[in-house]
Amino acid sequence: MKLFYSPGACSLSPHIVLHELGLPHDVVKVDLKTKQTSDGRDFRTINPKGYVPTLQLDDGTILTEGPAIVQYLADRKPEMHLAPANGTLARYQLQEWLNFISTELHKQFSPLFNPASSADLIAAQKAKLAERFALIAQTLDQHDYLLPSGFSVADAYLYTILTWAGFVGVDLSPWPALLRYKARMEARPGVAATLAAEREAKKG
Repeated sequence: MKLFYSPGACSLSPHIVLHELGLPHDVVKVDLKTKQTSDGRDFRTINPKGYVPTLQLDDGTILTEGPAIVQYLADRKPEMHLAPANGTLARYQLQEWLNFISTELHKQFSPLFNPASSADLIAAQKAKLAERFALIAQTLDQHDYLLPSGFSVADAYLYTILTWAGFVGVDLSPWPALLRYKARMEARPGVAATLAAEREAKKG
């Protein structure tokens, strides 16, 4: 498999999952401004949407959208329990978290990265994020990860979003559970290996 990614972007989530599962894979860095890949291709010929993550399967099939990609990867090695079995209530609860993170966290950050956003818009977005963080903190006060069963692909996604907070002036200190969670995630060997690989890629 081949993951098209950009260091620090939302593609960090499936990148973490690949390391956690120990699945053999190649990575191709994408410049999101120029839409050029590190191996010299126009990224839009691979994924017309023009954004990461994008996963190319061994047979050449292209899969896009992070929540879909991480579930596909988890199902490649079900014995690792990074996603509950299909058809179970727990699987739908995982999908509930993935959808919440995608729509209520991920997209709420977008205006914060846009230099054209007004001060009023930025303040409104931070207020929305504060409400969402408070809800998540309640869950993380009860157990170490989003699902009671332990680490899942939803945690790879949530952690990715939390890494953006410091870049856009979002203070996580009002929610100690989020800070403990972030530290807990960074102590995982798979997460640490992914962060190290992406830091090295930024130098190139």
